[in-house]
Amino acid sequence: MDNAQQIKPKRRLFRPGRSSRADEMGLAGYLLRLLVLVVFGLFFFLPLFWLLFAPSKTDNQLLNMNPLAFGSLERYIVAWINMLEFNDGQIVTWAFNSIYYVVMSLLLSVAVAVPAGYALAIMRFAGRTLILWLTMITMIIPGSALVLPLFLEMNLVRLINTPWSVILPSSFFPFGVYLSFIFFKTSLHRDVLAAARVDGCSEWQLFRHSGLPLARTLLGLLAFLSFTANWNNYFLPYVMLNKSKLYNLPVGLQALISGTTAIRPTFATDLPFHRAEAALTGLVMVLPVAIVFLLTQRYVVSGAFTGSIKQ
Repeated sequence: MDNAQQIKPKRRLFRPGRSSRADEMGLAGYLLRLLVLVVFGLFFFLPLFWLLFAPSKTDNQLLNMNPLAFGSLERYIVAWINMLEFNDGQIVTWAFNSIYYVVMSLLLSVAVAVPAGYALAIMRFAGRTLILWLTMITMIIPGSALVLPLFLEMNLVRLINTPWSVILPSSFFPFGVYLSFIFFKTSLHRDVLAAARVDGCSEWQLFRHSGLPLARTLLGLLAFLSFTANWNNYFLPYVMLNKSKLYNLPVGLQALISGTTAIRPTFATDLPFHRAEAALTGLVMVLPVAIVFLLTQRYVVSGAFTGSIKQ
């Protein structure tokens, strides 16, 4: 008799209720995950819904109506006009200041972080390890701890109360340098770079033709992180700027809201800026970040896995 015929297949013991219990556990786990997602979704999105519906109500309606109730479209128009015409369009000036600060800081931070990370990942030079350690140490230092040294430094070069006192410190992006280092360290093949050097390519040509085309997702992620951090930057402009015409939106809106009836009813004035207008300005603050995220979502998601896979 053949060996194949001698081997008998093993019987699988049927255990009643095993598959049903597995199905029940799978269903229970699914429902638990769904419940957690719903709770977190409500926690994060309810304030945004309130912010979206608040400008549609009058000041009395905001106090007495359902927080998520909708008022009227006319109130949006009234709140928008009051916001734009406040103090001869001062909020528009603050918005343009924010855009200018953010764009300049973004360009400078990306222009410095990506080449620096490339050089640290590819080149070997004296002090390279020290620079990497200093970069990682700087990443864990709170930004508020650096404001006073930055203020003294900007004051020394007479840049206080100028746009550069906000732009230059905001361009300092150690996390972007380290992220670029990880990306190029794990993505660029040494053999390809060595072959290009043998063919006569300079380091700049290697970076331009090999590094930059590969770093599209990295550039998108760095641009989003830099934009978000600088758009919401409050403490640094608050310390560096004393002239209201140079404020960005966070500092300007805080100064505006704290001096009107929007938040402090004791400061009763005739200014047409109340809770609905304050909510609308908050919505204006949120929308650019949401738009930039939607435009760079593909790069943000791809860049989030930077360095997770070594090619």
